[in-house]
Amino acid sequence: MMQGILLSNDIDVMVHGLFKYNFLGHEAWITTTHVCLLLVMLILIGFSIAAGQVIKKGAEVPGTFQNIVELIVEKLDGIVEGSMGKSAVKYRNYISTIFIFILVSNISGLLGLRPPTADYGVTFPLGVLTFILIHYNQIKYQKPKDIWTSMCSPLPPWLPLWLPINIISELAVPVSLSLRLFANVLSGTIMMTLVYGILKWIALIWPAALHVYFDLFSGVIQTYVFCMLTMTFVSGAIGDEA
Repeated sequence: MMQGILLSNDIDVMVHGLFKYNFLGHEAWITTTHVCLLLVMLILIGFSIAAGQVIKKGAEVPGTFQNIVELIVEKLDGIVEGSMGKSAVKYRNYISTIFIFILVSNISGLLGLRPPTADYGVTFPLGVLTFILIHYNQIKYQKPKDIWTSMCSPLPPWLPLWLPINIISELAVPVSLSLRLFANVLSGTIMMTLVYGILKWIALIWPAALHVYFDLFSGVIQTYVFCMLTMTFVSGAIGDEA
């Protein structure tokens, strides 16, 4: 079984292997993160199917669930349009998808799960996706000369002394994005685990206030920050050419 780091004899906040299997001659594990991810995905798939059926029927007098679905879509479209302008049409589905996925993952601690985003193996691929989108749009919408000029900035393009530093800065984007999300969610997970592990039976009812902050408030803020930075970077790569 995968090794975890114990904060005390019975307090453990790490990812653990549940069972192993052989994949192409290598030992692989199904971990607690995989299980929590599966549960989050089942929740989202179930919600999507229900929302699709409700919107498809489209009652003239919308019920509570239809109002909630329309409000979610309207608010997410507004966030994307406000940040990306005319490029919003291309990316509102993607941004809305990762927003809902990250949000549900972050607040899954309220359901007693270990948030999948407290695993760097989940947040880093999200950062890599943003990195790919940035440079895909940069290559698509910017001329090679403009890209070279920006990479040499603030010096003239014929003096590329800052090129190595700017390259490192670009490569740091997925790392910084993913670490910010991962570290904030993991810190909240550790804090709540310490509360329940150390205080035990004393931790009754009142930790709900801590859950509101660490799981709900912080989870929403980190979701918004990740998506906002993604939209800002992608919009900067697109520029005014789209």
